Amino acid sequence: MNKIKSFFANKWVGFTLATILYVLWFVVWAGCWWALLGVVVIYDVYISKYFYRYVWSKNEKLCEQSALYRSVYEWVNAIVFATVVASLIHIFFFQMYVIPSSSMEKTLLVGDYLYVSKVTYGPQMPNTPLSFPFVHHTMPLSQTKKSFSEAIKLPYKRLKGLRDIERNDVVVFNFPAGDTVLLENQAVTYYDVLREYQAQYGAKRGREALENDYTIISRPVDKRENYIKRCVALPGDEIRIVDGELIVNGQPEDGIAEKQYCYSIRTSSPLSAYAVSKMGITEMSGSGTHYFSPLTDAMVEQLLKMDNVLSVERYTVKEQCFPHAAAYPWTADNFGPLTIPEKGETVSLTLENLPLYERIIDVYEDNDLEVKEGVIYINGEPATSYTFKMNYYWLMGDNRHNSADSRYWGFVPEDHIVGKASFIWLSLDKNQSFPNNIRWNRLFNKVR
Repeated sequence: MNKIKSFFANKWVGFTLATILYVLWFVVWAGCWWALLGVVVIYDVYISKYFYRYVWSKNEKLCEQSALYRSVYEWVNAIVFATVVASLIHIFFFQMYVIPSSSMEKTLLVGDYLYVSKVTYGPQMPNTPLSFPFVHHTMPLSQTKKSFSEAIKLPYKRLKGLRDIERNDVVVFNFPAGDTVLLENQAVTYYDVLREYQAQYGAKRGREALENDYTIISRPVDKRENYIKRCVALPGDEIRIVDGELIVNGQPEDGIAEKQYCYSIRTSSPLSAYAVSKMGITEMSGSGTHYFSPLTDAMVEQLLKMDNVLSVERYTVKEQCFPHAAAYPWTADNFGPLTIPEKGETVSLTLENLPLYERIIDVYEDNDLEVKEGVIYINGEPATSYTFKMNYYWLMGDNRHNSADSRYWGFVPEDHIVGKASFIWLSLDKNQSFPNNIRWNRLFNKVR
């Protein structure tokens, strides 16, 4: 044992191990060859110790001379060390995410705390590295003050991961339509509100009225709201939705046992709270003999077996959705066909299909897109085709009628992908008090 301790105490062994770890992590994996300069720092820490002799030794003397200085130094040192380590883990390996809404029920419940792996698809490097630690886009105790600086803005870069996104993965991503935000009402989507204003006042006056009513800000990709949905279609897949049922490449989607739709329930007598709770129904409105609730197929079967249940009928959503254009009167329940764009794929561009791709061309892939006198211009040049620079994905919530997903705002670009939801490490029921609020049966369940 003493020989092992002596071996690892050797300064050259420490230097070698630290250098190997540093190079593999920050040079090879991160692809930052300029980071090789850090080896000089490691050499000084373990071997030459110039910084210690001429700078850090003075700090040690101050610690010996003043108890107050030593106490402050120890606290600051501990805080800085913890912040750096936690930030590196958050950027490169994983982050925690809590389910805020019912869009993924019953697969995921409100109050589920998730471990989200960034290593699976490869960590995305921050676009805005200058930011306040441990917060997303807004400073603590504030609703409006941003927590990041755009003085340094880096291009999209994703490190090598364990695998690519697979169909039916549950994925955390930055909200694509969250690039523009109404500061005074961040719970709504800017583009939805803009369409309402323009429907009421016209295109130009509607935009002006919205700008007068709200403070409008923009956010970089990595500071947009985090969403979680299921990836139901990959680049190159063709999707259709017929009467609420998703069809991918001509085949019905793989069965998702906990998938829900909204139903109208008619009864001859009121449903008991006990029966509703026993079936696992968490959302139900109405009373007496008419109720409304999202239900899984298993719940529908159970309800139909009850003597006082007369009918259980699924809703049909008729609200128009992506791409919000007259030529595409698609709804959340009857949609497509639509092919998901794939990196390197070239599509013909016409005025008719431009609504499908204009946000990709103009916003996600940062081109100057214009239509003048019936001609499409990209970066000032007439264009009859376009080649995609990134892969795109189609993500939907398992609570199909209570989910704001790709059906409403379109494709999810690869540079918006945060990570894969791996498992539930804690689950709390907000309607219960401690310790009954802990859903013990969900702890450490794998997300499927």
